[in-house]
Amino acid sequence: MPSPLGPPLDQLPETKETAAFQVYASPSPSAADTDIGTKDTSPASHFVPVAEEDLDRFEIEIDEMAIALLARAPLAGQLRFVIVAMKISQNLERIGDEAAKIAKRARDLCKEPPLKNAPDISDMATVALGMLKAALDSFVHHDPAAARAVVERDREEDALHKQVRCELEARMMEHPENILRVLHLITAAKCLERIADHATNIAEDVVYLCEAQEIRHSGRAKG
Repeated sequence: MPSPLGPPLDQLPETKETAAFQVYASPSPSAADTDIGTKDTSPASHFVPVAEEDLDRFEIEIDEMAIALLARAPLAGQLRFVIVAMKISQNLERIGDEAAKIAKRARDLCKEPPLKNAPDISDMATVALGMLKAALDSFVHHDPAAARAVVERDREEDALHKQVRCELEARMMEHPENILRVLHLITAAKCLERIADHATNIAEDVVYLCEAQEIRHSGRAKG
């Protein structure tokens, strides 16, 4: 897709959209989350070495291209675009790290007996991945209103994380023999909360790109 900001940035969105496609199409955080519930280790095992390496490679490629473009003295709007693209690539790489952590915890949980009546973290996964897709879509379409809606959803993920964490901590108190398995779930839930945070970061950067307005730390409460 040609950049609406004009040359010399036409090359950058192609790489950016490819990176976004990797997040949608590769074994994803949702696959890792599903493994926790199904005890199927194959998606988790596939995700860790493949998708994470792809995201690492895309981050380096985007940074190198952006640095080359910065050397051409872009205009203010073009400069914001290059800066935001670099920041988004960093957030995508960190999302890959969080997804890899979930996959590894899922793999460890599959070696243990199922945890009875464990809190369901699938709602957290649904919200986090929905936020990520919406944030990337807002970047692709230069839609600051959609980006602001993503920022507002971060409170929903924080509330879900707080609820899940409280339930899991209570479970550890009641059944100390399950501490290790519960800790795996606590870590997975925290990773999902962090994925939502990175999606929020992307959305905030989109607002900055489109409106030249900084909205980070403007009253967004953390749980």
